[in-house]
Amino acid sequence: HVTNEAGVVWRRIVPCCSSKSFKLYSPKEPPNGSSFPPFHPGTMLDRDLGSVGYTPETLLQRHTPYGNQTDYRIFELNKRLQNWTEECDNLWWDAFTTEFFEDDAMLTITFCLEDGPKRYTIGRTLIPRYFRSIFEGGATDLYYVLKHPKESFHNNFVSLDCDQCTMVTQNGKPMFTQVCVEGRLYLEFMFDDMMRIKTWHFSIRQHRELIPRSILAMHAQDPQMLDQLSKNITRCGLSNSTLNYLRLCVILEPMQELMDCLKTCLFQKWQRMVAPPAEPARQAPNKRRKRKMSGGSTMSAGGGTTTNNNKKKSPASSFPLSSQVPVSSSQINHMCFRKPFLHQQSVCCSYVV
Repeated sequence: HVTNEAGVVWRRIVPCCSSKSFKLYSPKEPPNGSSFPPFHPGTMLDRDLGSVGYTPETLLQRHTPYGNQTDYRIFELNKRLQNWTEECDNLWWDAFTTEFFEDDAMLTITFCLEDGPKRYTIGRTLIPRYFRSIFEGGATDLYYVLKHPKESFHNNFVSLDCDQCTMVTQNGKPMFTQVCVEGRLYLEFMFDDMMRIKTWHFSIRQHRELIPRSILAMHAQDPQMLDQLSKNITRCGLSNSTLNYLRLCVILEPMQELMDCLKTCLFQKWQRMVAPPAEPARQAPNKRRKRKMSGGSTMSAGGGTTTNNNKKKSPASSFPLSSQVPVSSSQINHMCFRKPFLHQQSVCCSYVV
């Protein structure tokens, strides 16, 4: 309200726009046509007024409202896809996936073909190849358009549910065609500084293939060419390259755990091959075994003779020589064995002639 000198009160209508009314934006411009403030978890943003704390003088001026951070992440994803060239290799696609998807992210695509509904779910390792297959199928441009998305905050993630999502691809092969795939897109962003996607679920409802009028005018007198132009180049908005890859993922996805283990083993083997050879460990000197000698003594390593006290002595060695009967050499020559007898209390047996 403004009061003039005469005391008349005038109501000034301030023109403004609401971010909730329309959210269809070009991938080459940020949502709502403005730059975004730095994201800080826990900061409360008003969809229509921007940051809290505006003064009345600021409210009288026309301003462009800020969008939410999930919208901006989709804009960044589209912008990164715009930088694709034919020279982009696997490292480029892996860096793209690392920037926008969590390490345990899951991507699900559902659609219906002539033989029934299809559902494909792939993990983080196979996601880069999925986006690459879209360009390998003839697309030269890819971006997502979200209209009226709904954002919800949870404990540790932010969900984005858009029932009117359009995936747009520009195809140059076999002829210039714009393919618009309409469906529902549900995303879950981790609520942290990186705001990466943990869950991607795109349900395709229908698709349209558009060709320029100029191409039709060029081939208006060629029935065969017109018949070829009337045929679709995709199935449910997906090229044959993408469909074949999704079918292959049915086999590859259960094998990811085995492939990860194999990759780890090969990496460890490669580390051992490129690592410098380790110094051989010094072996401890072998201890020489003691040789046993006659008479109950042993020979040590130094050559000395030691008496083996632990060896059990024979019973004959405990008797004195006086208790035994001497035998002459002549008697030994004509010795004949008779019945042995025990001499006194000794255990030793003596034989006499």
